[in-house]
Amino acid sequence: MYRRSYRLLTIDLDDTLWPCGPAIAAAEQALYDWLRLVAPRLTDIYDPASLRLHRGQLMANLPDMAHDLTRVRRESLSALLTEQGYSETLADEAVDLFRQHRNRVEPYRDVMPALSRLSDRYLLVSVTNGNAEVDQTSLSGLFHLSLSAADVGAAKPDPALFIRALDWAGAEPGQCLHIGDDPVRDVEAACQFGIDTVWVNRRGSSWPEGLEPPTFEVTRLDELCNILRACTAGAKRNRIGSDHQPPKKPQTCPRKV
Repeated sequence: MYRRSYRLLTIDLDDTLWPCGPAIAAAEQALYDWLRLVAPRLTDIYDPASLRLHRGQLMANLPDMAHDLTRVRRESLSALLTEQGYSETLADEAVDLFRQHRNRVEPYRDVMPALSRLSDRYLLVSVTNGNAEVDQTSLSGLFHLSLSAADVGAAKPDPALFIRALDWAGAEPGQCLHIGDDPVRDVEAACQFGIDTVWVNRRGSSWPEGLEPPTFEVTRLDELCNILRACTAGAKRNRIGSDHQPPKKPQTCPRKV
């Protein structure tokens, strides 16, 4: 029986709570269709693939910006629009349009019921390298705090997101459990920082050789609820006779910093 009691759950978004690919593809198509109307000279030269290539080159040339995907997209579009004689203000409109569609995600069926249960028992903090805004999705209100790589100035596997979440919660790494789908950016990154991990393996993949395995592995978040119930029961049995009191949540729970 695992006997650790957690108070903070950090949870990845893309491909952990919803499929990322379809949302990105739809958002990029909506953006490109809009650009064809307002900036046809640009779309006569650049197709969606070449726009992605330009963003990739920009990230390679300016690595200090690479963690902020929204800024990268804005800077890339601004440069290309200006190059074709358009106002760079169109870049802001383009990014706003992209963000609206980017947030039209479809969570996996198990996600909302599980998060609804967990949010009453734990501090939930979303941590993402991407630019989805969870409070603009159907999962709005289920997290106590939402953090992105742009908020903290670094992307996973850098520990900056974990550090910010722990500082906000007033928690130690041993009181935190990180849930994510990526073996390196989620599991290994959290393990290296002393945080227990849950690998959300929805596709039945094999664990990569050479990486430290996760503390737990699940295919659905309802399995996580069962694991945490067992952890709590084990921890309580381990504390019988003590004067331990359960940790209190912070007085205020801002949704995003």
